[in-house]
Amino acid sequence: MTFRGRLVLTATTAVLVVVVLGSIATYVVAYNSLVGSIDVTLSQTARVLIGDPNTISIGNVCGTGATAGNCSQVVLSNGTTYPGDPVVLPITDVVRTAAASQGTQRDQYLSTTVNGTNVREIVVAIPPGPPYRGNSGFVSITNGAALQITAPLTGVNEELRHLAYALWLIVLVGITVAVVLGLIVGRTVLRPLNNFTRTVEELAETPDVSQRLDPGGPDELGRLRRAFNRLLVALDTSRESQRQLVLDASHELRTPLTSLRTNMEVARRIEELTPDEREVLISDVLTQMDELTSLVGDLAELARGEQPHLTTEPIRLDLVVLEAVEVATTHGRSRGVVFEAIVAPTWVSGSSPRIARAVDNLLDNALKWSPDGGVVEITCSDGVVVVRDHGPGVDASDVDFIFDRFYRAPGARAQPGSGLGLAIVAQVARDEGGAVNVYHAEGGGALFRFSLPVVPAPVGAASDD
Repeated sequence: MTFRGRLVLTATTAVLVVVVLGSIATYVVAYNSLVGSIDVTLSQTARVLIGDPNTISIGNVCGTGATAGNCSQVVLSNGTTYPGDPVVLPITDVVRTAAASQGTQRDQYLSTTVNGTNVREIVVAIPPGPPYRGNSGFVSITNGAALQITAPLTGVNEELRHLAYALWLIVLVGITVAVVLGLIVGRTVLRPLNNFTRTVEELAETPDVSQRLDPGGPDELGRLRRAFNRLLVALDTSRESQRQLVLDASHELRTPLTSLRTNMEVARRIEELTPDEREVLISDVLTQMDELTSLVGDLAELARGEQPHLTTEPIRLDLVVLEAVEVATTHGRSRGVVFEAIVAPTWVSGSSPRIARAVDNLLDNALKWSPDGGVVEITCSDGVVVVRDHGPGVDASDVDFIFDRFYRAPGARAQPGSGLGLAIVAQVARDEGGAVNVYHAEGGGALFRFSLPVVPAPVGAASDD
């Protein structure tokens, strides 16, 4: 079923329920009112008949013709009529109980049928007292009795029948009106939604995501328009980021590929090279292959970082730092760079390979900028890794961009690298709920602070102090 159909059906059902409930309530109120008026008349008549027993006659009689349904009857305490008086109304258990109560039973009202006529009946308990004039003369009521009086419901039933016809007509008219109003409301409500849908379909048919919808008003449709605009902005930003990533990656890949192509051209004449020249050529090719491998790995890491993490576990960050320091020490031996680490046991939660990659990148960056024979100082405690080198430091104009993809400071363009290492560090910190910052170290050099949320040590985990 279409949304418009559901809207019309809902509106029709709501109106139908209201009309039907209103009609039922009206019918019940009318019934109670009409029957209640007859009950009042019966009660007043009963009080008049038993109010002056010396002058009022109470006969066991039942009218016919125009007075059909108007009946009266006295039942003695033994549950029978006075000998000689006819039985014109059914003597039920209610009547017998009232007759035997010696006037203490409350008035009882009930609906019944007498000679095919629907009637309303009152049963009144008569206390012991003087005799009452009955069909056979004066009736002695020494132990109490019961008086039955009925009145026909013919007029009431006719009125209720007419009311029922009117209410059914109202229900039918209400359904018709509900359907018409539902169609009108559906068309009115869905018109702006249809316009919005057409606009979205037009946007879906064009690759240009820079277009924006009219923000609309403060209503729900306006909120939907603004939410869709935010979606378009996010899509446009993501698309632009992808485009920029491809352009930057192409630019960064061009340099090692060009060098590799040049060296391979030289390799065509390898027989003309001396053994030393061949060794240099092979070394250059391997270096360029390492650069390409590192660049591709960095690009894969950045792309993988945009995906949700599937494995998260408690990690001893200090052990990760020590492993990274061991590898970095090997790389720094050729230049005499020393890595000094002071660590304390600290547990964090995250992806172990990605956190290790971030720490490796921080140490590689420190090694790249450290002078020959320099010292890189590392501390790790309470979920924080601090890496400090004694190089030229970070210029104030570069602080805001140093963690951007492919950004390379003017002084770094002569250095090897792709400009992705620190971007990976920033992405890992952000994805793992931490942060990374860079500061100008006192006495010169750069200081990087990489922090992750601390978690309790797992139960049974060993701690190496």
